[in-house]
Order: sequence, then structure tokens, then C-alpha cells
Amino acid sequence: MSYKFGIIGGGSWATALVKILQENNQHINWWMRSVDQTHHISKHNKNPKYLSSVSIKPSNLLLTDNIKELIDSSDVLIIATPSAFIHEIFNKIENKDLVNKLIISAVKGIIPQTNQLPAIYFRDQFKIKLEKLLIISGPCHAEEVAMEKLSFLTVACTDLDQASKIADIIKSRYIKATVSDDLQGVELSSVLKNVYAVAAGICSGLGYGDNYIAVLISNCIRELEFIVNNIYPNSNNIVDTAYLGDLLVTAYSQHSRNRRFGVMIGKGYSVKASQMEMKMVAEGYYATKCIEVLNNEHSISAPIAKAMYHILYEKIAPKVEIKILSDIMH
Repeated sequence: MSYKFGIIGGGSWATALVKILQENNQHINWWMRSVDQTHHISKHNKNPKYLSSVSIKPSNLLLTDNIKELIDSSDVLIIATPSAFIHEIFNKIENKDLVNKLIISAVKGIIPQTNQLPAIYFRDQFKIKLEKLLIISGPCHAEEVAMEKLSFLTVACTDLDQASKIADIIKSRYIKATVSDDLQGVELSSVLKNVYAVAAGICSGLGYGDNYIAVLISNCIRELEFIVNNIYPNSNNIVDTAYLGDLLVTAYSQHSRNRRFGVMIGKGYSVKASQMEMKMVAEGYYATKCIEVLNNEHSISAPIAKAMYHILYEKIAPKVEIKILSDIMH
């Protein structure tokens, strides 16, 4: 089946997705907020801000800063913008604009304005059926896609046939794709792993070694499994790559912005200073507050996620919170 894909976002992951789809000669409409950025790409076939090593083919590509134009001219929308911006981007979009569209979230965060996972947001706000909603999850970093290092993606949807169609389209010589029907579990897991990557970064910034961080991550995966199974019970296997693999790469990789954000917090930077230094959005910061709300709503005890909330939002000293965690981890 031939689709016209609409990519929403101008960052690293959006650029990587354009590269992946262009490998398979797909027609792409690409929206980003910055007019200057679209002009630069049109002229130089490079994204000036992100993954500038990636060559962007001008054929079968429409660049626009008009979100309505992108939606009208696309069959499939892939959202690859920070979760904090989604509500604003879609604020003036009506239900009728998204009729018969497939919506794919490549976002690994919760929409803070409504405290909803993107799939649930689009289901509730725009009355889109779950079988028309998909998730693209890792483990995968945009930087490694740019270098064409072999990477694995998971496409999740309640309709496995639909997931398989999209998985077949994004496969290439350096991209392997598997499918899952655990739409909400995969999406929630992809949010939680950012919170835990911040925790790993904080411990590294405080000077803890690999031995300690390995114990931390093993506790994180147990906590992640507990949260996911309490909120979205499913027959998920937590050691699958969409869960454990995505957590590991985000917690350990040099490319992980959430880990980098945590390292700076651990070294004594404030949240604001860390954000300014990075010049990129660390989804784990916003996710930490949303997960705190979600855990409270479901009466879930999650000490690692709670510790991150204390550090990032209640400004409790990282070394104090991590010392408390050290006494209860095993």
C-alpha cells in the first residue's frame, strides 16, 4: 500500500524518520515551526540544527510550516515533536481534519496539559479509533540512524495487520522492525524509561559507578513492569526490546539526552540551567511530573519515580534522595 506520510517536527528524530522513509522512496510532507529551517533544507538538503550529516532528498518531499496543509495532504501523520508542544500544535485542528488518517506517535512523553499518553490524547480529543493509532518505539537513537548503524524499532497497534504494514514500510538495510499489540503498555514504558534514564544520569553525575547504576537499572525495570501492569494489564513480556531494550539504551547511551540532563542535575546544575545548556528537550523532566500524578491516581508505590519527582520538582538534594533509594534497592 502506498501512503503519503506527514512528519510533524523538525528535530533529530523527525529528521531520522525522514531519512528512514526516504530509504524506501516514500512520499513525505514535512512540517516544522521554523520557516528559516524549511528554507535552509530546501536550499541545502540538510537540517541546519539537527543531524546535519543527513542528506535529505528533494524528490517526493514537501516542506511546510502550515500544519493544516500538511494534514490535508497526508494519509499518515507521524508525530515527532516534544510532547509538551503537541496540544499547542493541534489546538486549532478539528475532528473532521483527522478523519481517515492514521496517527503514529514517535513521541516518548506524556502531554502535560492533559496528562495523557499521545495515543489516548488523540483518541479522546479527536475521537480516533485505537486501531487507527500506532506507536513507534525503540530502542533506537536518531544519531545512530544518521550513521546507518543497525537499529531496531517496534511498531505497536491494537490492529497487528496495520502495525505490520507500517513496519514493512520502515524496514531497510539498517532498520529492523517488529510489531506489538500492546499499544498503551509500549507507550507508557517509553515514557517511564526517560524518567529512569534521568535517574541513571543523576547517579552518574553524583559519582556512582557502573556497579551501582546496574543495580539501579535492574530496580527500574521491576518498577516499570509494576507500573505498566497496574495501569495497562496485558500479556506483555517486559524483557522484550520495546520495554527493557529501550530502557537500557536510554539509561546508558552517550546519545541519551535524558541521561545527559540527569548528569547535569547530579553535578549540581539547576533544572533551568540544565535545559539551557542542552538546548534540547529532555522528555524525562516533563514525564516525571505526569508519572507522579498517574501513580497517585492509581495508588501505585514507585520509589524511583517518586525520588525523581522530589529532585526535579521539590528541589530536594539529589544526594539525599539517592541515598534513600540506596537503602531500599536490592
